[in-house]
Amino acid sequence: MDEAQVRLGVSGYLARIEADRFVPGTYQLVVDGTPQSHVNLDQPEELFFEYIQRIGHIIDEIADPGQPITAVHLGAGALTLPRYVEATRPGSRQQVVELERELIDLVREHLPWSKRAQIRVRYGDAREIVAKLPPGLRGTVDLVVVDIFSGANTPAHVTSTEFYASAVELLSPTGVIVVNVADGRGLAFARGQAATLADSVSHVAALAETQILKGRRFGNVVLVGSNTALPLDFLPRLLAAGPHPAKAVAGAELRAFIAGAQVVTDTTAVPSPNPAQGIFQTKG
Repeated sequence: MDEAQVRLGVSGYLARIEADRFVPGTYQLVVDGTPQSHVNLDQPEELFFEYIQRIGHIIDEIADPGQPITAVHLGAGALTLPRYVEATRPGSRQQVVELERELIDLVREHLPWSKRAQIRVRYGDAREIVAKLPPGLRGTVDLVVVDIFSGANTPAHVTSTEFYASAVELLSPTGVIVVNVADGRGLAFARGQAATLADSVSHVAALAETQILKGRRFGNVVLVGSNTALPLDFLPRLLAAGPHPAKAVAGAELRAFIAGAQVVTDTTAVPSPNPAQGIFQTKG
């Protein structure tokens, strides 16, 4: 398969799967010109995008390899992280929430995942579906991943403290929520998201490439939060795992990072900023 595509029913965006010319056997999902997922069908434990690698390292801190976890993924993409969880922790129970049914159909047909995987896909708006998940999931989930994009932007209604409060209700006492935030110079949006997540859980850290976390260029910031204190060696291990160069802030540094940022509410929420032209977009 060189390329397959479909017009998405809700957003109207064009989604396409294309072979990666530089990494044989791998594929990229592009939505509205923005790369959203990278998949290695034969080796799903190999992660390509930098921010996805960082989330993979966080998953590795949650449970030992081979130990199943319970995970909820808000935003499907090409199911890169659910595939990673299944490959490294077989038997994990996973829920994937996706707004665009046609996207899942495209991925399922052209980039099928393991039939052994216990992955249930639920269709609809992430915020609405979270509120309707089975009561038995609440308080039992080891990992919640928030990676929700409509094209190049995160919709406003999944950036507020009301949204995070609902997602955090799923977490077990030691569970972790991970949020992918895209932002640019000054990191006003990312700082607001860190403040908002910190309003919902007791402990928050932020990880990114050094220049991104310093607010010098556009990119992805990974926020990780939990109601249980993160181990003291948690961040050094994540930084050592790469990709490099990497920077992380937590504790007093995190408080300094979010100083002056307001907690985002449903009444003040706005979508994530647009990346500068050409940063993420591909031709097609």
